[in-house]
Amino acid sequence: MTVIVVASDAPSLRRDIASVTAGRDTEVREAVSGPAVVQAVLEDPPDLVVVDMQMGNMGGMAVCLELRLEESYRDIPHVPVLMLLDRRPDVFLARRSGAEGWLVKPLDPLRLRRAVQALLRGGTYFDDSYQPVPVLVGTPPPPQQGGQPG
Repeated sequence: MTVIVVASDAPSLRRDIASVTAGRDTEVREAVSGPAVVQAVLEDPPDLVVVDMQMGNMGGMAVCLELRLEESYRDIPHVPVLMLLDRRPDVFLARRSGAEGWLVKPLDPLRLRRAVQALLRGGTYFDDSYQPVPVLVGTPPPPQQGGQPG
């Protein structure tokens, strides 16, 4: 049985994630605060934690950092974390916290399912939605086509 902890203080977000991830062989546990996530992991480590970046007193980044700290000095297994980001610049924070994956809201079932499956298989998932198009600076302009202007 696969166990996923979904953490958000928004009931609608928890329901949306549970509806995509729940199944015959998957148990979805809900947490409404960061400390509740950490406690759930300490008591019975799940296979995956899906955490909202914006939660009341302890958001996704703090939860992920706390889990990494706990596993460094306690005897708990490593639990992959999928962070739900509100905006593209939050990728920096997700990366710094040690999350194995992130999704930028608004969520859709396909990206969410892909991310969850990738992390459950031991991989990573880095959402490239809303990623800015790179602008190359200092490159010469492309050659002109055609003849001399007349």
